[in-house]
Amino acid sequence: MNSQTKVAIIGGGAAGVMAAITCAEANPQAQVTILEKATQPLGKVRISGGGRCNVTHACFDPAQLVTFYPRGGKALRGPFTRFQPRDTIAWFAARGAPLKTEADGRVFPVTDSSATIVACLLHAAHAAGVTLRTQAQVTRVSRPADGFQIELATGETLAADDVLLATGAEHRAYAWAQGLGHTIQPPAPSLFTFTVRDARLAGLAGVSAPLVHLRLVDSGLAQSGPLLITHWGLSGPAVLKLSAWGARVLHDQHYQAQLRINWLPAWTRLDAHDHLHAVRVAQARRTPGSQALFDLPLRLWQRLILAAGVSEGQRWGDLTKLQLQRLLDELTAGAYAIEGKGAFKEEFVTCGGVTLDEVNFKTMQSRRCPGLYLAGEILDVDGVTGGFNFQNAWTTGWLAGNALSRCG
Repeated sequence: MNSQTKVAIIGGGAAGVMAAITCAEANPQAQVTILEKATQPLGKVRISGGGRCNVTHACFDPAQLVTFYPRGGKALRGPFTRFQPRDTIAWFAARGAPLKTEADGRVFPVTDSSATIVACLLHAAHAAGVTLRTQAQVTRVSRPADGFQIELATGETLAADDVLLATGAEHRAYAWAQGLGHTIQPPAPSLFTFTVRDARLAGLAGVSAPLVHLRLVDSGLAQSGPLLITHWGLSGPAVLKLSAWGARVLHDQHYQAQLRINWLPAWTRLDAHDHLHAVRVAQARRTPGSQALFDLPLRLWQRLILAAGVSEGQRWGDLTKLQLQRLLDELTAGAYAIEGKGAFKEEFVTCGGVTLDEVNFKTMQSRRCPGLYLAGEILDVDGVTGGFNFQNAWTTGWLAGNALSRCG
């Protein structure tokens, strides 16, 4: 890259800032400018993890890491051999922002504050000579015969030799990419909660189960994990993972679907059946609602036995075979109607974006438009919750920044 070459990075999020720092550190002669439409950069970084910033996930095997991406895992396999969570942890530690790993594998700054990550990135960008322009709303990106032209809402026009689109899931950016030769997979929300209005859940907001198995009927999609009952339905890791893998299916069904919940995934149906019969004999004079079985929360257990047709004063010994069968069904395959989606406010993730085979994942350069690079969520890549979406941003931003540093 010669001293006259100008790199414009559109988008001041995780991917864009990582790319800018990497490019400028690798080649101090590069003229790197970030164009961010908001008043502050790194908006998602600031709010991630409830303000703690879930930087990445402690999964250090690229082959395993890609399994956490409903879309884009195959394309990321190679990139993760070059820059993966271990490298992310080392990168921040080397710049004065050490990270820590929690029991579930999520990685946070030791300060438990996203401000630490924001400050680290902005300091590194400033030290590397990156120019950061906020409130710089891009309205058009075009490629004349030589280089790129970037038009701003103010009427200003900027020239650039190379451009990185790191805008996240922004419809205007999809239009720019299309105009430069790319195909866009239609965007749809990923990582969301389920709206479920069901008498069995009414009034149980805040009740959680440590492990359930969820299955979307007629889709073949299923996930396991903790579940949280909310005022509007269901949330928790199991729901969020299922929403990510089922993002396209649920979008196409207008978020109307049938959900099966197995509250006892650690039990086989036969073992659960035998246990219920044993309790029926041993506690014949007791009422089923007086004590929860299978380590379920008592209030949830009481709702499930009522749904099975067991009356409030009925004793174990008086339960019919049909009631026991219905209770077993409620416990292992209860049917719940999903009526819509809610927001998961800690992460705003979209599936869809630039088609992956149109991008060289060694450099993140477009295969359709020389000099155009793409990184982060503008690509048709999305991960489940837990730091995986940020890792996609760090990795693709780092690769793009390295490639940009050698351009010219």
